[in-house]
Amino acid sequence: QVQLVESGGGLVQAGDSLRLSCAASGRALSSHSMGWFRQAPRKEREFVSHISWNGGITRYADSVKGRFTISRDNAKNMVYLQMNSLKPEDTAVYYCAARGIGAIEYEYWGQGTQVTVSS
Repeated sequence: QVQLVESGGGLVQAGDSLRLSCAASGRALSSHSMGWFRQAPRKEREFVSHISWNGGITRYADSVKGRFTISRDNAKNMVYLQMNSLKPEDTAVYYCAARGIGAIEYEYWGQGTQVTVSS
């Protein structure tokens, strides 16, 4: 089992930056690839970013490419999402998720942290 807790959300203005953190406990984070997802009101949850277990591979949704950066610190069991040049359409609840090596689906999810970007 892996427990995930997100933090760092808040209310910011368009163009501002935020850094989300995801703290993991339970099994070592180094045995999992990690992802960030988001869900805006009345919308489906969508993929934001992914990082492999050792940080060697990262992927981003087209909507955040060039503005968001995912990173991880396995020694601290932490995953981060640096969000720059925020836009009102980035407003959502952001979730981190963990997927065991070889697994197809993300198995563990956090409770989410709210990000609100005002215009």
